[in-house]
Amino acid sequence: MELNERITDGVTTLEPRGRMDTVGAKPFSDRMVELIGLGHDRIVIDLKNIQYISSAGFRALLIARKQSADTQGKLVLCGLSAEVRRLFEMSAFTEMFTICGTREEGLAKAK
Repeated sequence: MELNERITDGVTTLEPRGRMDTVGAKPFSDRMVELIGLGHDRIVIDLKNIQYISSAGFRALLIARKQSADTQGKLVLCGLSAEVRRLFEMSAFTEMFTICGTREEGLAKAK
């Protein structure tokens, strides 16, 4: 999995690409833990280039959510494809995360 990062107005945006499955979730989770540990407390995760998310991917997002909450940070998801949104809805994860349609909306919500 490729992972692009950008900081805009104090908000860190991560854009994973590919599949967030057993293989891809590990480096994503490791980087999220590292960023939050370094004090990045406002994070947008743009999932527009994720074709599939498995239970390992959901677990990585839950770890990031918990760690972010522990530091009173903000974690926002955006750009979910119809298929990824369906998986979030089936797993009731739409209730657990702040989800925006676009990166711009996510950045505004994370500030």
